[in-house]
Amino acid sequence: MDMKKNIYKLVAVAAMAAMAFSCSMEGDFWAKSDGEYVSGEGGWMGEDSGVPGEGDNGNGNSNAGKLTAGEWNDLDNWQFWGQLMLSQGEEEVGNIEDGDYYEGNGTFYQYCPYWGFYTNNRVAVNVTNAGAPAAGVKVVLNVDGKPVWNAVTDNLGQANCWISLYKNATLAEDAKLSISLDGVAQAQAPVVTKWASDSTTYNTYEVSKSITAKKADIAFFVDATGSMGDEIDFLQSDMIDIFGKVEKLQAGTTIRSAALFYRDEGDDYVTKVKDFTTNIKDVSNYVGKQFAGGGGDYPEAVHTALEKGLQSLSWDEGARSKIVFMLLDAPAHHYDNVIESLHTSIESYAKNGIKIIPVAASGVDKPTEFMLRFFAIATSGTYVFLTNDSGIGGDHIQASVGEYEVEQLNDLIVRLIDKYLE
Repeated sequence: MDMKKNIYKLVAVAAMAAMAFSCSMEGDFWAKSDGEYVSGEGGWMGEDSGVPGEGDNGNGNSNAGKLTAGEWNDLDNWQFWGQLMLSQGEEEVGNIEDGDYYEGNGTFYQYCPYWGFYTNNRVAVNVTNAGAPAAGVKVVLNVDGKPVWNAVTDNLGQANCWISLYKNATLAEDAKLSISLDGVAQAQAPVVTKWASDSTTYNTYEVSKSITAKKADIAFFVDATGSMGDEIDFLQSDMIDIFGKVEKLQAGTTIRSAALFYRDEGDDYVTKVKDFTTNIKDVSNYVGKQFAGGGGDYPEAVHTALEKGLQSLSWDEGARSKIVFMLLDAPAHHYDNVIESLHTSIESYAKNGIKIIPVAASGVDKPTEFMLRFFAIATSGTYVFLTNDSGIGGDHIQASVGEYEVEQLNDLIVRLIDKYLE
């Protein structure tokens, strides 16, 4: 919004004035103005300069391995999420222009119409095979005989389907719900979990086969605009270590990795992609060549990144686990065509059994937090957010969640990969 932009510019002017007196400031100071960032330890990188800075915003990896984060799974804390959604006040988002983000004291429900995500009609499914979790089972939810949502069970045998996810609609009392598993209609009609439900009702079904092959696809989608230097540093330094730990925990699992970097229209590039490979070192080397730059306004090409992740990455349908870690600090643009693209992409990720696990960096505001939590909820993922405990980078807003454990981001990512590969 205009006030925020003006504050950024005033801080940036002050920062540049200070630099005129000293080229070696101390402390964690950051300022932003039209895509340019100042590092308190002497690093500087102009918009799309093509050259990494020499301070924290470059690729020196000085902050890698130190970032702290928390995790909150809304699907596992449904009553908490429902209470957030049901706390509907009088304040509305209204007509907000792109880049002008609402930060008033309104309720969290306001972000439902803002992003066009309504999670009030959840159908949670649990599928087993001889009593064990059945992975890779294609789930179709039908309303009055018509398919309304497609999903795939994960390694835990679970999937989530949604009725009227993109519009505020009340399910008719006489609506007939049914579930199909791998094309086979199930006799048991599912129960819907609402926001007001005290707990999640898992509709349990039994099948005779499931994916048992120990294969996993893990991709990193990274906002590479100017403010993401710390997060890119982290990935460059820790990627090999993360996968090394995972391979020890998941011996015998074939793991492929991929990387997608994105900026925004008008930058040097909008997306860069490294397709899946079992050669983790090759992907790590590719990540090591990337740096933060560009940007200039708050929203970035999130929708393009999601589209490209479906179009250009060779996801293995036979993989037992498919995960996207999405590291970013800014939302998608708020245009009708972008919102439509987000809806289409999220539905496709769910249909292909690809979990989205956002990793929210500093700069994320409340509308962005809820956009990311919608992504995670709709694709059976979980929400990860950086915290101030490391003392690195800009301030991180307090996530609207319950009690959580502060962890090293490295360890947290390893833990989640292990959880969704076991």
